[in-house]
Amino acid sequence: MNFELNFATNPELKAFEGEVRTWLEANVPKDAPRAADPIRYTHEEFEWRREIGRRLGAKGWLFPTFPKEYGGGGLDLDRATIIALALDDCRIPVPPYYNSGGQLAAASILVWGTEEQKRFFVPPILRGETVTWQLLTEPQGGSDLATVTTRATRDGDDYVINGQKVFVGGAYEFDYAWTIVNTDPLGPRHQNVSWLMIPAGSEGMTRQPLDLFTVHGAGESPVGPKEAVYFDNVRVPAFNLVGGENNGWKVATTHLEYEHGGAGHLRNIWVLDEVFRHCRETRFRGRPLSAHPDLRDTLADIWADYQVDKLLGMRTFWLHHTKRPMSYEGIQSTFYHRMFSLRTSERLQQVLGYFGLVSEPAWTINEGRTEVFLRYGLGSLHGGGTHDTDRVIMARRMGLGRNASESAGQMV
Repeated sequence: MNFELNFATNPELKAFEGEVRTWLEANVPKDAPRAADPIRYTHEEFEWRREIGRRLGAKGWLFPTFPKEYGGGGLDLDRATIIALALDDCRIPVPPYYNSGGQLAAASILVWGTEEQKRFFVPPILRGETVTWQLLTEPQGGSDLATVTTRATRDGDDYVINGQKVFVGGAYEFDYAWTIVNTDPLGPRHQNVSWLMIPAGSEGMTRQPLDLFTVHGAGESPVGPKEAVYFDNVRVPAFNLVGGENNGWKVATTHLEYEHGGAGHLRNIWVLDEVFRHCRETRFRGRPLSAHPDLRDTLADIWADYQVDKLLGMRTFWLHHTKRPMSYEGIQSTFYHRMFSLRTSERLQQVLGYFGLVSEPAWTINEGRTEVFLRYGLGSLHGGGTHDTDRVIMARRMGLGRNASESAGQMV
């Protein structure tokens, strides 16, 4: 596993990096609006992020390793790494807006959909033309996805949907809801669910904001507020059912592999870099904060934990994009990141005291991003299952307590 990109001996990669960074300088203004808390995003910022997504998609850089024939970049690991690192330096996540169903739906459709469905749904996602939310969790359960009760009943050329989804969504509009539904209430568990792409704004589909303490997504991750979505006799064309009726659990293996970290990541947590810099530059009793032994030890713990978190994400990124066999690596990275975020939230409070809990920009070191991260440390224990779900999946992947280990889901 080699994360080094040796530009000195590969002029093509050096030239490509120059192209990417030149393009970003021209297309990502440094004074662009960036709210510290995703809940405070303005519509102006949302539209700016959508436009960046469309521009990246037009170049094939929004989903650089996805097949070019369906709107992706068709690029190799080295070029995908260059794009990811350059975007990270600009503090631009991929995608730049909340699009939870984007990668998850596109990958699932590419693996399980018909050719007609691939041609219809996937290119607009990969080109940044549509935003897709995933609608999974319901009031009675989320970590156990097989408990879904939102009902989809076949009626001629349509499915009629009734039910409720909760803790879904992000900031502002979306175009499709990538949704798991129950298509056979009397059928065996795992053999009675299906996946639908439901157009946003369908008649009978309503949304209600949820007032939550925690945030899902911190730093530059544009997740934002959560909602409940209700379906009251919503009609969707049968064409929009992906993978076959009652075959949704097989589709879920792909969806969940991506959601549980199977694609890996190359990311910095910029709020930590800002805290480190603050401690180096701020003086207390004649010395920088970072020179005080107790505080220095806490900062060292944060830094070491941070490096492990990054390396686990990089390992999975490398395994996925080089098509190496995978087992527990993605979910291990996700689990570690959850626990790392919780530990780091506690340590940041030790470092910054009450100032770490303040969200008012004038009283903070980084416009309130630390306070957002502290709430994220709690919220990170949930979403895509819980940390206990992660443990179960890791155990199954390693074959603990079973005669055979569970296989990783099929990925693009």
